[in-house]
Amino acid sequence: MAYAATAGGTKIAAPAAPGVLALQRALVWLVGASGAIVFIEPSPYEIATLLATVAFFATGLRLRLVLMPLVLALVLLNVGYTISAIPLLDQSEVASWIATSWYMAVTVVFFAMVISEDTAARLDMLRRGLVAGAMVASLSAIAGYFNLVPGGHDLLTLYERARGTFKDPNVLGAFLILPALFALQSVVSDGVAKAFRNVVAFSIMSLAILLAFSRAAWGGLVLTSAFMLALMVLTSRTNAQRSRIIIMAIVAVVLGLALIAVLLSFDSIAEMFKQRASFDQSYDEGRFGRFGRHILGAEMALDLPFGIGPLQFHRFFPEDTHNSYLNAFMSGGWLSGVCYPALVFTTVITGFRHIFVRVPWQRAYLAVFSAFVGTVGESFVIDTDHWRHFWMMLGAMWGMIAAAQAYKDVTIPMESERQSS
Repeated sequence: MAYAATAGGTKIAAPAAPGVLALQRALVWLVGASGAIVFIEPSPYEIATLLATVAFFATGLRLRLVLMPLVLALVLLNVGYTISAIPLLDQSEVASWIATSWYMAVTVVFFAMVISEDTAARLDMLRRGLVAGAMVASLSAIAGYFNLVPGGHDLLTLYERARGTFKDPNVLGAFLILPALFALQSVVSDGVAKAFRNVVAFSIMSLAILLAFSRAAWGGLVLTSAFMLALMVLTSRTNAQRSRIIIMAIVAVVLGLALIAVLLSFDSIAEMFKQRASFDQSYDEGRFGRFGRHILGAEMALDLPFGIGPLQFHRFFPEDTHNSYLNAFMSGGWLSGVCYPALVFTTVITGFRHIFVRVPWQRAYLAVFSAFVGTVGESFVIDTDHWRHFWMMLGAMWGMIAAAQAYKDVTIPMESERQSS
């Protein structure tokens, strides 16, 4: 299996039949869309991913050599988790946590292998699927918050915060960031009709993020949007493109502030916004608050080569770690504690090196990379290690990097040949 992308008019490879390519791309869309519905177990995402995995392996899938460090890091990470969990495997929740961690690792490799082939087309289908799923989740969250669906308020909200088709408002907000970035890209760079449709989509997703009342998601949307737009300006090929991005970004900021002002005119929203926007939350402060636990947990981790095992942190402290890097140390000992940040930050560093690589999927790359970096930062204050969309982005990043290497191997010699002739 390979893909029909071209470089300078010359095909890289295209052995797969059109029907097979269409099926594969449709499955990528399905996986992206189903990622927004995870309030039941097993979720549609698990079913769609399993179906796609079977179909892709049946129709052809390659593991590139460049992906082997990813595979090794994921294996070592989960070996550490498993070793630390051995004394606790009689607890069903611990066994389930270990199984989920291995499953997430498999999905990372799967996405990396999938995106490394037929890259531009599959990324486009993943984008479409994520946006479609995000619209379902966002509209559900908004409908639940404003009691637009009979009996939907209790199902679609939690603690008076919108959660939509997710179990947790924080995860809803985090998931919506990447689809929102895809929509924002269209707003600042596509034609009028398509840009207008995406203005509507971006507004709906932004409203759902606001109503989730997740401080991390609020900051994540603002910072990743600014970061992505800055990268788009830096990588634009013409001054006209740069000017449009800057102008549209300013317009988007003005409209966003106007929307927030209107929403804050509702007393219930204003009160919750004031409460959630505060930086002196009780669970953040004190010796055993969020950041106090980080320090105490780090001191414990230095003395525990095998950690304390998954889901055990709350036995020593009032709440969970709320820090994925610390959680790796506590759940899997030094092996996992080293492998997890090494995997994450190696991806970030390698990702920065590919920002200016002129590939056909560069625009999608900037959106995924920006959202991924945002989640990496968010991981310092929340547990993201079982977020499905985080592992999806990690796999997509490695897939795009592998595809960029293959693309350069073809295009650079071709350009040199044309110049010499």
